[in-house]
Amino acid sequence: MFKDNILVFDIETVADVAGYRRLHALKGGSAAEVAQLMASERLADSGTSFLRPHLHRIVAISVLLNEPQRGIRLWSLGDEHSDEAELVRRFFAGIDRFVPNLVSWNGGNFDLPVLHYRAMRHGISARQYFETGEHNPKFRFNNYLSRYHWRHTDLMDVLAFYNNGNAVKLDELAKLCGFPGKLAMDGSAVQERFERGEIEAIRNYCETDVLNTYLLYLRFELLRGNLNQLQYEAQLEQVKNYLRQDGAPDHWHDFLEAWQANEA
Repeated sequence: MFKDNILVFDIETVADVAGYRRLHALKGGSAAEVAQLMASERLADSGTSFLRPHLHRIVAISVLLNEPQRGIRLWSLGDEHSDEAELVRRFFAGIDRFVPNLVSWNGGNFDLPVLHYRAMRHGISARQYFETGEHNPKFRFNNYLSRYHWRHTDLMDVLAFYNNGNAVKLDELAKLCGFPGKLAMDGSAVQERFERGEIEAIRNYCETDVLNTYLLYLRFELLRGNLNQLQYEAQLEQVKNYLRQDGAPDHWHDFLEAWQANEA
């Protein structure tokens, strides 16, 4: 069915308080107070409190890897104690190792620009990711950087026909298609949960976003004829079997239960 490795990914971020302090030579205030200041300043400047990409600090990166010969694996990079530099380094090292086709939801507009800036921040190398044919001719007309190549499929962008005005939320399309969508939290809660030290909850939430994205990707592959109906159903069953395996974490079971409820 799939001939190439596929890596579905998602990131979760909080305000880069240390970066803001550095930029503005700011000494006082707690981390929560500075984060609120950043959001308020951004709101006054642009009408939205959503920060510019270089001031997002990555606290979780979750991935689902589909290797044609080995099946699927879902995990969050590093552990609860990993710093941002380790998470970003692991992400780009995975691209070096597996040379996958990347899949995201809004990755071209958010996740990847943030990863670019944070890799610059930490001095991380990402040679394979930035390959455009200089060392490997196969990347000349199909690379990660082009908006219109398939080596990175930003599902939200493609389905919106590259028009932001047509874009929809992952949660809404997932539920519309009979998938679970968001469960116990959404992205707006990440900053608060981070300030309470709930890194595990953030990582779990990130994994469920990756699952929703992967299920929509399978539906998209059915849409464009790369999977027939039997192949598509087999891929869905593979995901269900993976989630119900012995020792699977609770949030995988919760996701599967919500999925089965939506199918009923």
